[in-house]
Formats: sequence, structure tokens, C-alpha cells
Amino acid sequence: MLISKDAAAALEIRRNHSLATLVQQEIERLILGGDLKAGERLNENALAARLGVSRGPIREATRGLEKAGLVKLVVNRGAFVREIGLAEASEIYDLRALMFGLACQRVAETSIPERLKILARLVKRMDDAQRRADAPAYYPLNLEFHETLIGFADSPRLASIYASLVKEAHLFRRRALSSNVNMAKSNAEHRRILAAVVAGRAGEARKQGESHVLGGKRRFLAAIGEPAQSAI
Repeated sequence: MLISKDAAAALEIRRNHSLATLVQQEIERLILGGDLKAGERLNENALAARLGVSRGPIREATRGLEKAGLVKLVVNRGAFVREIGLAEASEIYDLRALMFGLACQRVAETSIPERLKILARLVKRMDDAQRRADAPAYYPLNLEFHETLIGFADSPRLASIYASLVKEAHLFRRRALSSNVNMAKSNAEHRRILAAVVAGRAGEARKQGESHVLGGKRRFLAAIGEPAQSAI
């Protein structure tokens, strides 16, 4: 069966759009995984060769990544992985603290046993990683704990906004959890959150959730050698 030129054009647009989406997801993975560093220029030719696509989907993908806050486009220079300054990093932590605290409160208000077991298992796995001083294992588990708890708050808008902030935070925060001492402090805070959530103490859960993220902010500032007040 023959298709019209208009239909063929529409299919081509859809195919290119889908390809650009896949390319964007892969470049995002490279950025969030640390393969592409903050401040690094995105080489269109190298990325096209690496991903087996033309430069067109790469350009479209970088525009999407700019909207997501991960890439900065500079006229006549190209696209660069975004660098987050100290003041902006501090603001991201403060916003995350408010949102994570709210999520902890909402989860405590429902206290669904199956969900609490999932959170408890994640805390146990982080304990195991911390005892092994295994930062590469701890970091993704920490992200999974936060993402899971946010999902259990049953608020799609909260989850969407929080996910956007977390993506930006990836550009600067990994160093804060690299030491065994910081992993231990971080997971002790997770246990306090879990205890409040299991007990159904919504106000306490919110307080512990906010305190945990702000504790992460202090650890981040210490990791880069900045006093806490310099980010306020």
C-alpha cells in the first residue's frame, strides 16, 4: 500500500523526534553518570559517532537538555554541560529539603506496610554498603531511597519537580557522599526518617526529611571546603 507524501513526512518527523528523545536520554545518562563533566563541551561529531546517529538528533537533544537544566548553549561556541555555582547549589538543596520533607509527611500519614518494608530494605542495603565503605554502591541506593519515598507520596507534580531538582543536583553533589563518615551520617538520618514514618508521626517525619537534605547540604559544603554560612 502506498502512502501519501504528507503521511511519509509525518512518519519521518515522528521517527526523528523519537530518535532525538533516545539520544537525549543517553546523553543525560552520560552527564548524570559523570562520563561528561560539568563545564565540558559536547562534541557533536564525537557524540554522533558514539551513538551511531547524525548530528541532527544530537542538536535536538542538546536543546532538550538545556530545557532540563543540564546543558548550557553558548552562541558560536556550542553546548556545554552546565556548571552549578555555590549559591545555586545551595538554593537547590533548600528547595529539595522543603519538598522531601513534605513527601516524608505524606508517606507517614498513610503508613502502608508494603511500602515501609521497601524503604526498610533500602536502608539495610545502604547500611551494608557503608560498612564495606563502598561509595559507588551507596550512592545509587541513596538516590533510590529518595526516589522511592517521593513516589510513595503519591503526588505526580511533586515527583516531577523534585526529579528536575535532583538531575541538577547530580552536577555537583556526588562528592558529598564519597567518605565513609558521610555515608554513615546520611544513613543514620535515613533511619530517623524511617522510624518517624513507621510510627505515623507525620510532623516528625517532615522535620527529619528536611533535616536530612540540609545535612546533605552541610556535607557538600564541607567536601568543597566552604563554611555553611557562605551558601546562605
